Amino acid sequence: MKHTGTAMAVAALMAATACSSRQEIVITNGSATDSSEEIVSLDASSVKGVKPGDFRLIGADGSEIPYQLTYDGQLIFPATVKAGGEVVYTIEPGKPAEVDTIVWGRQFPERKDDMAWENDRSAYRAYGPALEQSGEKAYGYDIWTKSVAEPILEKRYYLDREKGVSFHVDHGEGMDVYAVGPTLGGGTAALIDSVGNIVYPYAYTDYEILDNGPLRFTVKLSYGPVTVDADSAVVEQRVISLDRGSWLNRTTISFKGLTHEVEIAPGIVVHDGNPDGYTLGDGFMAYADPTQQPDGDNGTIFVGIVAPESDSFLFRPFDTPVGDAVGHILAPAPYADGRQYTYYWGSGWEKGGMADSDSWNRTLAAFAERLRNPLTVTVR
Repeated sequence: MKHTGTAMAVAALMAATACSSRQEIVITNGSATDSSEEIVSLDASSVKGVKPGDFRLIGADGSEIPYQLTYDGQLIFPATVKAGGEVVYTIEPGKPAEVDTIVWGRQFPERKDDMAWENDRSAYRAYGPALEQSGEKAYGYDIWTKSVAEPILEKRYYLDREKGVSFHVDHGEGMDVYAVGPTLGGGTAALIDSVGNIVYPYAYTDYEILDNGPLRFTVKLSYGPVTVDADSAVVEQRVISLDRGSWLNRTTISFKGLTHEVEIAPGIVVHDGNPDGYTLGDGFMAYADPTQQPDGDNGTIFVGIVAPESDSFLFRPFDTPVGDAVGHILAPAPYADGRQYTYYWGSGWEKGGMADSDSWNRTLAAFAERLRNPLTVTVR
């Protein structure tokens, strides 16, 4: 078939438009470890000519890859790249397939204003104003174990509240069997005053959910005011993000109202059931928590922190035990007013895919190494 000049021009224009609408995202792994289903991000504005919801992301094998646009303008999606390797994902016009939401959270005012969230690995909660008003002392993050990938928070809260089915007992998918009390719990960070006292945050005062799945949950929590030495109106803001497939939350904290430099320290409570069960590693610290009522075959909870901005890791005992808590492992760092401090914290469970302490320590060490040698993402 012969083309007229006009027909040939139209065909060329259509071909050029098709080519320009197809873009490639190149992921390179310069580290010595494989990356599997790691959530990567790029500035969404670097993808030209299409809007999220108007394109499909295709892997090298032709399969469609889920993605999410976050509150801060990032396009995120899971990538798998061999050590030293490179993979190419293609953007093409089209309506993306629906994605099951695995990562999500909300405030539970029906349970003392808990802010609770989860992914396919674990669930967590931060305590809210109603708990503080009740007088109960619980300062740190709580950990809820999971042995299933699907969401369980709504179900557990509902059954506990309406049916008397306690979420402190494993009914085949995990439970809340972690002890927090008046400690930093499973990874909360706090300021340390000039004489070495931890200035514990209490319950959050305000919240804003910024992302709510399907691949990332992000919440902004406000705390305070608290007194640090002579500064009596120190307020805190923290932004917590949890991704699908991740063992760890990313948290960025900032304080306002300080007139002098202090220390900030994320920490993990150490209980008397396993007082020596912690590891202070290269860029991370870990603890094998025996859980409440360990004789009930509850399995060990592995808690960890990766703190790239901290200079040291240490165990600090309490002068007197606080219930069954004997101290904290801490990752202190210098802190000045307004500075943003970022660290990572989270958990695994012996009955939920984390075999033992050695496996947990290797997971944390690999995460710390990934922070030092991140995947590179480019659009071409």
